[in-house]
Amino acid sequence: MTENKKGNILLVEDEENLHETLKLNLEMEGYEITSAFDGTNALKAIANEYFDLIVLDVMIPEIDGIRVLETIRVNNNEVPVLILSAKNSNADKVLGLKKGADDYLTKPFNLEELLLRVEKLIHKNKKILVKETIGDTYQFGKNKIDFKAQKATSYTGQEVELSKKETMLLKLMIENKGDVVNREKILQVVWGYNVYPTTRTIDNFILNFRKYFEEDSRNPKHIHSVRGVGYKFTD
Repeated sequence: MTENKKGNILLVEDEENLHETLKLNLEMEGYEITSAFDGTNALKAIANEYFDLIVLDVMIPEIDGIRVLETIRVNNNEVPVLILSAKNSNADKVLGLKKGADDYLTKPFNLEELLLRVEKLIHKNKKILVKETIGDTYQFGKNKIDFKAQKATSYTGQEVELSKKETMLLKLMIENKGDVVNREKILQVVWGYNVYPTTRTIDNFILNFRKYFEEDSRNPKHIHSVRGVGYKFTD
């Protein structure tokens, strides 16, 4: 995602005229849009890209929107989902929200209202993702990091020069101290990729951090790998 973009949105809507109208208006608001016209392609996109929000129509071909939503949540993906539906009964709304939707908008809807809801969901999600704001320096155990200078002092007293990406990754993990940060979020925040590269890149950074900051790199106290999910920092 480019830096001037406000967020990366997956738009899943099979009605072409509505899809193009929404895409155009969202792009004019500064969002980067990926399009899907059926459930199968929506799930493929979700598996390969990071999104700040999914705008999901319920009545789509191949795999319907509710099943797409269920699959997203079963895979522990917490991306915000705004459902669009021609079904406006309370039972349909409750079902969508029970299955894990963050918001529900019935057709026909007011475009300004949709844009407002999109903005709020993305803003709320970004606030949740950064749990704690930290200053320019941070100390844990015998280690000290200076984010501004891109330097660290290891537990042995050795000074370590950090690359910009190493600094960003450490900051992201420390800001989310105690919580698992998934690989998708790391790749998006630190590398700015939309389509993911191999995660071996991150693994190499984690190995370096253990060399710098762990007295026993095989039994780390601070930099943890959570198999198949991501990484976690603890004091």
